[in-house]
Amino acid sequence: MAEKQYSADVVVEGLRKILISEEVRLDEEVQGKVEMLIAELQRRIPFPVPDEDAQTLYNGFQSFKTNVFDQHPNLFCELAKAQHPRYLVFACSDSRVSPSTIFNFMPGQAFVSRNIANMVPPFDQLRHTETGAVIEYAIKALKVHNILVIGHSRCGGVERLMNLPDVSDHSHTYDFIDDWVKIGLPAKKKVLEENSGLPSEEQLKLCEKESVNNSLGNLLTYPYVRDAMTSGQLALRGGYYDFVNGHFEQWRAFTPAPPVCHPCPSLSNCRLIYFICCN
Repeated sequence: MAEKQYSADVVVEGLRKILISEEVRLDEEVQGKVEMLIAELQRRIPFPVPDEDAQTLYNGFQSFKTNVFDQHPNLFCELAKAQHPRYLVFACSDSRVSPSTIFNFMPGQAFVSRNIANMVPPFDQLRHTETGAVIEYAIKALKVHNILVIGHSRCGGVERLMNLPDVSDHSHTYDFIDDWVKIGLPAKKKVLEENSGLPSEEQLKLCEKESVNNSLGNLLTYPYVRDAMTSGQLALRGGYYDFVNGHFEQWRAFTPAPPVCHPCPSLSNCRLIYFICCN
């Protein structure tokens, strides 16, 4: 038979009847302590309020544990000792473009950094140190073999970049976002100069891709990235995920150009980087 559930009120009231009954004579000091205990319990016992968000987290974990964790005991035993990911992935914080979902990564395969519009700032020890710390750890400690910067369709961050207000316009500004997306200004400038006649929607899509190239160029300002890349230990990769049509394209950056170089016609050289389509 199923166990009957009782509310916190019923539990506390039952405890009160047990501790303070008419048949038990308690002196005032003891009775006062009992009342204090009951009052403390009433503060600590949570009322059973429906929490759908908590239930979603619980159900998601149970699914992961049953279908992934429990099915791969050897993998998680090894991960408990150390991680050896092959990829460092820079992706957007957008809830629609989780790298682990898109690429079907298993735990331990990718070291992931997510931010607004999947941007990588240039090397600067005084600004954006959180990004620098991710790159430094991935290269020096984890020794990843690939860095992937993946852009995506309908990116709100790149849209903001394309529509940044004038300096004098303070009607709609953000505390952090506007300054952050300015990392992509070189990409915006290039797209507008080369595609001034295109509709804004097409310019936005081009900028979503060109911003990836801008970040790849910025990655080369980090000395340990340059060293690992020129020694052949690291590959820089760009990607673009179109979640509207379910399409993914990728390209690889080389510097200098490989012996046989067939540049992707839709991508131009940037900072002496040669982009080659991999699809």
